[in-house]
Amino acid sequence: MGEMNNKPDLRSAIAERILTGDGAMGTFLYQMGFPVGVSYEEFNILRPDVIENVHRRYYEAGAQVIETNTFSANLEKLSIYGLEAEMEAINRAGVRIARAASGPDAYVVGAVGSIRAGKLKNTRTVRVSDAYERQMAALLTEGVDGFMLETFYDLDEMLLALRIARKLTDIPVICQFAVEDVGRTQDGVSLRQAFDQLTDEGADVVGFNCRSGPNGIMRAMKAIEGEATWPLSIFPNAGIPDYVDGKYTYAATPEYFAASAREFADYGARIVGGCCGTTPEHVAAMAAALNHYSPQSGSQAAGETAVAEVETIVINEQPPVKLEIPDVRMPSEPNIVDTVRERHTVIVELDPPRDLDISKFMAGAAALKACGTDAVTMADNSLAVTRMSNLALAALVQEKVGLRPLVHIACRDRNLIGTQSHLMGLDALGIDHVLAVTGDPARFGDLPDSSSVYDFTSFEMIRMTKQLNEGIAFSGKPLKQKANFIVGAAFNPNVKHLDKAVQRLERKIKSGADYIMTQPVYDPALIKQVAEATKHLPIPVFIGIMPLASGRNAEYLHNEVPGIQLSDEVRQRMAGLEGEAGRAEGVRIAKELLDEAVLHFKGIYLITPFMFYDMAVQLTEYVWEKTGVHR
Repeated sequence: MGEMNNKPDLRSAIAERILTGDGAMGTFLYQMGFPVGVSYEEFNILRPDVIENVHRRYYEAGAQVIETNTFSANLEKLSIYGLEAEMEAINRAGVRIARAASGPDAYVVGAVGSIRAGKLKNTRTVRVSDAYERQMAALLTEGVDGFMLETFYDLDEMLLALRIARKLTDIPVICQFAVEDVGRTQDGVSLRQAFDQLTDEGADVVGFNCRSGPNGIMRAMKAIEGEATWPLSIFPNAGIPDYVDGKYTYAATPEYFAASAREFADYGARIVGGCCGTTPEHVAAMAAALNHYSPQSGSQAAGETAVAEVETIVINEQPPVKLEIPDVRMPSEPNIVDTVRERHTVIVELDPPRDLDISKFMAGAAALKACGTDAVTMADNSLAVTRMSNLALAALVQEKVGLRPLVHIACRDRNLIGTQSHLMGLDALGIDHVLAVTGDPARFGDLPDSSSVYDFTSFEMIRMTKQLNEGIAFSGKPLKQKANFIVGAAFNPNVKHLDKAVQRLERKIKSGADYIMTQPVYDPALIKQVAEATKHLPIPVFIGIMPLASGRNAEYLHNEVPGIQLSDEVRQRMAGLEGEAGRAEGVRIAKELLDEAVLHFKGIYLITPFMFYDMAVQLTEYVWEKTGVHR
């Protein structure tokens, strides 16, 4: 394709207008049927036709910034596949393919990914420096319009790469971190400080990609104190991936990305694209939304308001509660399955903390005990985000509060050895209620370079846990005594084909499941459908209800979290509500759902949002009021 003489350089284009970036390469190739575990960068020389087709589809969808397929094309990453000698050829081919696939009005940027990926000491600095310099030199040979330094976790490594880029060239450099919504890089530097230092040392654009969907990245942006004084580049994932039957899928729709793109533009983004899970359809929606779009006036003021909304979640949290918690062990009670066969029963989920402060968690557990909750359940590093051990918290809740703990056990984190050891420890502590779950893939959590084990499926975990009840280890050896685990299974009713989901559930029952806990449901009609579809099952079902905390929370759950769907009516009722008003409406909606739920299910599973345990207390008390159960 011929060159366009009047095209401004990338630096000028960013200053003049908002540019649409492209979408994912690796996950899109995966969706096309190419296996994981290979070097997608090697496709630049093995299957250039495939890579060119992906680039062309993004360009035709409206992408103006095209990233080369070179994210991991450095010596360190390529050495995993024995491709070190092909490093220069792979990078140069990546630029040529992107140029050939896109028109003269597009900007081709050389994608350079983090080498250390948050592991501070896994590779010597001299080797990292050499790898970056040689990769960037190869990209420059083919005349890229800029560099995209993306998915970096630490300021230290980002500065290293930026300084090398600036030593080699004066073309624009875009620096993107993969961070959570805590307002800091993984090496503990505030985002404001990190962005200031990067721009001082020559970065043209700073921003975020990967790790989370639009909602998470917006929270990270709002965690930056004061006005955003830098041009921003935003490339979110298509929500949180779901891992079902060995395949990853993403929930966020193109329409949701279109609305998010305009919101990012209002907040100061000059380039908006997509990362993992995004497709040409997402890019087309963003391009249409940004075409001739002018950011709303006073966007920084809007940003300041949004910061206040985020802070409200912290400011309005319940103050520390001084509790006289008896140091007692939980009295002997019927198990949860026997209880729910006799009367309405409430299980409440509390998230273990992400830090070392357990005071609020324990206060929440005590409040739930006081209102008559039958059990408190704790996830096992849900969404692959590191949290305090639910085993430790379960022991504390049982001993200090006298409330039955129910712990989730994920297939993701432990191999067969670790899982049996974990279960044996639970048995020794007298914690006998568990929920077997697959677990969200580690690569999408806060430590993405950690391994997802998946030695077995949730079906096998159920079967093998029940095997311990026979006094038989996973290996088949006798254990001298028998465990007494009551094992639950998870169920997602928010699917197109409920009958097929129930068939999968029947397999879990055959594996030995004693009870079912569902994902949250937000539609009374669906509650009826689930009741009808599961009435033949021989084990009880606990229907999931999670009160919404805000309008943003509602949109995040609907668009980015797999397994959760909100009705249009619920989304409309929550729209624009934040803080106390949002939580109040969330409780009202949850009570309406409970009105229907208690008619069909004796088992109620309440999920506490953001540790607002007072919401769960209100709903638990409402269940007792509606059902006449005195606790």
